[in-house]
Amino acid sequence: MKFHAEAFKHDQAEKIGILLVNLGSPDAPDARSIRRFLREFLSDQRVIEIPRILWLLILNLFILPFRPRKLVPLYQSIWTKDGSPLVSIAEKQKVKLAAFFKEKRNKEKKSNDVSFALAMRYGKPDIRTALRQLAKDNAHKILILPTYAQYSGTTTASIFDAISNELQQWRWIPELRFINNYHDQVEHIQALADSVQSYWQQHKQGQKLLMSFHGLPQRNLRLGDPYYCQCHKTARLLANKLGLNDDQWLITFQSRFGKAEWLKPYTSTSLASLAKEGLESVDVICPGFAIDCLETLEEIAVENRDVFLGAGGKNYQYIPALNDSDVNIQAMASLIEQHIQGWQVESDSVELEKREKRHSGLSSKN
Repeated sequence: MKFHAEAFKHDQAEKIGILLVNLGSPDAPDARSIRRFLREFLSDQRVIEIPRILWLLILNLFILPFRPRKLVPLYQSIWTKDGSPLVSIAEKQKVKLAAFFKEKRNKEKKSNDVSFALAMRYGKPDIRTALRQLAKDNAHKILILPTYAQYSGTTTASIFDAISNELQQWRWIPELRFINNYHDQVEHIQALADSVQSYWQQHKQGQKLLMSFHGLPQRNLRLGDPYYCQCHKTARLLANKLGLNDDQWLITFQSRFGKAEWLKPYTSTSLASLAKEGLESVDVICPGFAIDCLETLEEIAVENRDVFLGAGGKNYQYIPALNDSDVNIQAMASLIEQHIQGWQVESDSVELEKREKRHSGLSSKN
């Protein structure tokens, strides 16, 4: 059955919909919730690209029965009173962006024609619900913003798949624009630089800035995924903006999984080597993460700190993700404004009244 989305509201002003999408999180830090999340996440063929039957055997026989219980204490260590930090901070991003555009429209003496929704690729709030909410808001032009600065088939493309699958159920397909990366956006690089400099103003700057990105199997790079190159460009632009020389920064890759060879150098291995070579202090930032989550708050801020200090390092500092900071909201707003240029929506009250009369007249004849 096709979704009509209350197909078209003839008497209501149209909206431009902005859908923010991130990866997702378990609903709670318990084994059952984590297992449900992992099953959805790791069943995505964009994420795991090995033969389907073989992987499902591995997933159901060796990963799902054991991995969730191991992750419980890790998720519990980062959980907040508002729940998952990734989801709660993403919600704050949405609220702040909506307020930004409302204030901007007020200053321009225009009606607020922008509606925001938040979705997670896996878990809740889900893409289906978010898209349908935008449809009910009368948004027939929708900008999709996956909050991954660097494009990868495992993340950004998977969001596109989910959106396409949902829209196949709709009678009226909205006009779509899809942002597939912003790894070199001037405002984004400036926001990263501002966050680092702000941190250094409050804390002593370390001897080296290590930029840790989420890893991918080497195979993805060989098959044409641009992620590795975009990570390097982000790192280079950030280092340039901070005025660092080549000896003051390093790019690495974290969160490898399984036995396959992943993008190198590995974050944990690099930290251990740096400490053994005599480096005493290091600052770590994760420019590929828009929001702090398990991979930054536990793996980087705790686990890799132990690696560095255990190998002889003396001072380890994790610089938080941009999250819902003012500089990040400004950068995201600039990105959105760039991509909705030229979109016009019907909001004139006289025209809306005429349109409703035409609709009512036709309906009464039927």
